[in-house]
Amino acid sequence: MSQTTSTARRRRGPTEEQEPGSARAGRNRRFGLEKQRSLTGWIFLLPAALLILWMNFWPMLQAFILSMKTGRGTRLEFAEPLWFNYERLLNDEIFKLTVGNTLLYLLVQVPIMLVLALVLANLLNDPKLRFRGLWRTAIFLPCAVSLVSYSLVFRTMFANDGFVNDLLLGLGFVDAPINWLGETDTARFVIILGLLWRWTGYNMVFYLAALQNIDYSSLEAARIDGAGSFKTFWYVTIPQLRPMILLTAIMSTNGTIQLFDESWNLTQGGPAYTSMTMSHYLFELSFQKNPNFGYGAAISYVILIMVAILAAIQLKVGDKRD
Repeated sequence: MSQTTSTARRRRGPTEEQEPGSARAGRNRRFGLEKQRSLTGWIFLLPAALLILWMNFWPMLQAFILSMKTGRGTRLEFAEPLWFNYERLLNDEIFKLTVGNTLLYLLVQVPIMLVLALVLANLLNDPKLRFRGLWRTAIFLPCAVSLVSYSLVFRTMFANDGFVNDLLLGLGFVDAPINWLGETDTARFVIILGLLWRWTGYNMVFYLAALQNIDYSSLEAARIDGAGSFKTFWYVTIPQLRPMILLTAIMSTNGTIQLFDESWNLTQGGPAYTSMTMSHYLFELSFQKNPNFGYGAAISYVILIMVAILAAIQLKVGDKRD
């Protein structure tokens, strides 16, 4: 009996020793294939990664070094102390004014635009609405118009002898033409109105796309439970749109902080810098009057920091995922 058992053990021994070896060989082949695939992926990504480093991050590093230099034109040297340009920002009244203007546009225009885009998207998502395609196209079209073209149209409409003043005078709302682009409050109003006209339809398209992915059964369940249109929209639709609302809020905030075109084309920053944005002031310092690239680079980094901080706050507040 013992001889039989030992014989069986001897017969099983080589097989048991061979199985771990074959398993290890299989694992090695699998790991080899995974490494090969990973290496192939990195080879394909490497050209794009190098281009991003060269075209994006290297200029950012150069701009940071430039922000620590002073001088006019190309005659630049490192400042004493290195953070001199950033200290100068704290005492620059024009820069403080442009920061206030930019934040005003952000706090007034962005919430109105997003709410209006959300309401319009919900209305135009109704399958029973006639000419839905026509309304969607009409509201989105301003986004496809050239910035210079629409700015010229707005400047013409809000001129002293333009359509808006003629309309108000004809209706008897005013007794004399309003200098829309020559007064601080009205110039800011025209910029905000232009931003709303141009970008509301752009954000509406994002919300329309998100509405297509909402579970229709949840809307039907809310209606069966007796919820009206407003409650269904507020308690069922909006929670499911939260990721898209967060995305559009971040994009709109970043775009407004970097706003340049409307300030440049509509009001030229006037009157007396009271409608100028930070990016417009950066352009003026860098490419007009006596170019000061070091100081302009410092302003660009302040804009970058503001964009990063506001985006982080919005992500922290708006992202409720577990």
